Amino acid sequence: MEDAIPSRTALGVARMRALHQFSPQAALFRDPYAIPILGEAAPAAQELEQEDERSRRMRLFVTARARFAEDWLAAAVGRGIRQLVVLGAGLDTFSLRNPYPDLSVFEVDHPATQAWKRKCIADSGLAEPPATRFVPVNFERQSLPAELVAAGLQSTEPSFFIWLGVVPYLTKESIFNTLFWIAGVPGSEVVFDYSEPAENRDAAGQAALAFHAARVASVGEPWISFFVPADLEKSLRELGFDEIEDLERSDITARLSEAPKGPTANSGGHIIRARRSA
Repeated sequence: MEDAIPSRTALGVARMRALHQFSPQAALFRDPYAIPILGEAAPAAQELEQEDERSRRMRLFVTARARFAEDWLAAAVGRGIRQLVVLGAGLDTFSLRNPYPDLSVFEVDHPATQAWKRKCIADSGLAEPPATRFVPVNFERQSLPAELVAAGLQSTEPSFFIWLGVVPYLTKESIFNTLFWIAGVPGSEVVFDYSEPAENRDAAGQAALAFHAARVASVGEPWISFFVPADLEKSLRELGFDEIEDLERSDITARLSEAPKGPTANSGGHIIRARRSA
């Protein structure tokens, strides 16, 4: 993305979360701030009628990954985690909804995108959450650990990291440098999503990849990193993570519907949780 321009894909994701609030599946992920934070850019309920199946599936994946991340965060807070780092926060509204009085939230994003997000909060008449610290970072050019420590993160204490909608846009070197740092503190945990390469996907997954990859590339934010699940798990364990949960889209659907998993298929989208327990 360009240095002076907020992320266009962050706006797209925010609009999906907002549109979801009008949908029959709204209970999956309720977010009272998803619409207000967008102001005039917020979608209207009628846009649901224009959704095709591919758009609906992407909206459900975006909201499901947020739901899982926040459910896993709740469990981590129950274990004593008191620091949350949201990497590539975009217009995510957890900091506005934070139900945990003792949880410090650090929002990290590209400087232009973060400045836009703070303007959106102000323009919507909302107040910036007092427990949240905004940390502008260019992942490819600045030291994430150094910037977070400067913002007040206690680097020797475990943290929970939510890293959604970001990993596919980064180089593998940048991704693994970040994961290496997260794994350096026992008790720390990270949730992120990733995509499998085209050759690993079923026909529907290959078509979806071609469609969505072309769209993000067209706005100057191409997907550049893909992972094979077994290889990624091996790499995470080598970094020190010893508790790993990887959900493919069909696993997510089965869990949310509490129904048996359907026929084996591979659409290619995953959400993964990795924790270093000791």
